[in-house]
Amino acid sequence: MSTPYYQEVTVVGAGTMGNGIAQTFAAAGTKVNLVDVNAEALAKGLATIEKSLGRFVKKEKLTQAQADEVFGRITGHGQLSAAAGSALVVEAVVEKLEVKRAIFAELDSLCGPDAILATNTSSISVTEIAAATSRPDKVIGMHFMNPVPLMKLVEIVRAQETSDETVRVINECSLALGKTPVETDDYPGFVSNRVLMPMINEAVYCLMEGVATADGIDTVMKLGMNHPMGPLALADLIGLDVCLDIMNVLYDGFGDSKYRPCPLLRRMVAAGNLGRKAGKGFYDYQ
Repeated sequence: MSTPYYQEVTVVGAGTMGNGIAQTFAAAGTKVNLVDVNAEALAKGLATIEKSLGRFVKKEKLTQAQADEVFGRITGHGQLSAAAGSALVVEAVVEKLEVKRAIFAELDSLCGPDAILATNTSSISVTEIAAATSRPDKVIGMHFMNPVPLMKLVEIVRAQETSDETVRVINECSLALGKTPVETDDYPGFVSNRVLMPMINEAVYCLMEGVATADGIDTVMKLGMNHPMGPLALADLIGLDVCLDIMNVLYDGFGDSKYRPCPLLRRMVAAGNLGRKAGKGFYDYQ
């Protein structure tokens, strides 16, 4: 990737999405600064990338030398100031508006005036995030899918003030990463989660009401609808706290009762049964 936007990219947040985004850029030949203020999270993110690259080697999609080269392009940092020299920053932190706005305000002061600030938010208003900066024309949604190194889709979310040039650059960037970009307008949940999360939420209602077991619900959707994974297993993979956050964004954004989060989903999150990352959700992962 030859233009200045791809020579050095900063990814903010080393969690599931952030480390996957960092790996994807590095695999495309880009130098990546992976930033997380939590040292433990940063170390875990880097270890996850190394493990992921190892799987590509085992499947003979990469040689060990190629995997080492990709990993060598990624540098971990504990301070947001590492983003100062990047022409493109991709934020992938917790799905909380106030956290994202604070990060974007700081990035706005750190980065050069031409830098594009992208958010990997899966549901939050990109327009509200952009309003925390002095460059709303250069703020855009770049919503990758999980697992990032494997999934082809990137939702390109145009906020109220996003310029045509910013959209063009991010579309070009997505194609250069081997992804398929789809442009959407800035409405709650965009397309992916506006369709997916109510389905997951309804599956949780089916479980709560005793319509079928978790395995039964997932089997119906896998065999009856040809889904590769059932909605409850998918919710465990995504994280039940993330699912709840997105449902709350949809419910608040549209004010429509059809987006009301299922009480069982709320209860499981309150209990800390968040899915795979917690060892327990709708299924046990101990």
